[in-house]
Amino acid sequence: MTVRDIITRADAGVLHVSFSRPNKKNALTLAMYDGLCAALAEASNDPKIRVVVLRGEGGTFTGGNDLADFMQNPPSSSDSPVGRFLLALSQFAKPIIAAVEGPAIGVGTTMLLHCDLVYAAHGTRFQMPFVPLGLSPEAGSSYLLPRLVGHPRAAELLLFGEPFGPELAREVGLVLEVLPPEELHSRARERATALAALPPASVRLTKQLMRGPIAAELSAALAAESTAFFARLRSPEAAEAMQAFFMKRKPDFSSFT
Repeated sequence: MTVRDIITRADAGVLHVSFSRPNKKNALTLAMYDGLCAALAEASNDPKIRVVVLRGEGGTFTGGNDLADFMQNPPSSSDSPVGRFLLALSQFAKPIIAAVEGPAIGVGTTMLLHCDLVYAAHGTRFQMPFVPLGLSPEAGSSYLLPRLVGHPRAAELLLFGEPFGPELAREVGLVLEVLPPEELHSRARERATALAALPPASVRLTKQLMRGPIAAELSAALAAESTAFFARLRSPEAAEAMQAFFMKRKPDFSSFT
């Protein structure tokens, strides 16, 4: 099934979900978020689907949000397509595996914090450039990332928003394995198929027991981040950062307080 640049394919108990906008580095539009919500709902409601695999087409995971789309139609609440997707992702009961290669920018990195197994190809570039864009963290990353990697490392990654490679991602626990690009998708598919063959209720219960203790705090973090992020989208700093991005110049924040 193809829905607005999102392709889904079911095979052996696994729903493969692909970002399919390679000419735009799979940058996510609001319509694509709607498609992702539909894909997760499909997987959640179909008892034959036991595992979800996320991947990008064309050698790219995703370049993050499509900034032109976001600035033209900025989301204003957690009931927006992006808000609904992040909530669905954080509450998804079945295992999620990600196969990541090429750029994984912004939400392309933060969504991985909700995945149970993440495999990355050599040369993958992760980045969370929220602060440089005048924005703030999203997808629960302000809560999940310090919990995963510790506060100092999380502060470095979130405050500076600089790119980092798969080796560091594996070192801090964001990525499980780093593989040659030609082996990435076969490895993710093999692990997903093996997981789908295990007792499904036991698999879901195990994920619930691991994720359950942080559910309330994560929900609160998502709500707080949404309020802050949507406000930042309309901030003068974000306007300057976005204008500089589209004009291909360096932003100037010297007059801001």
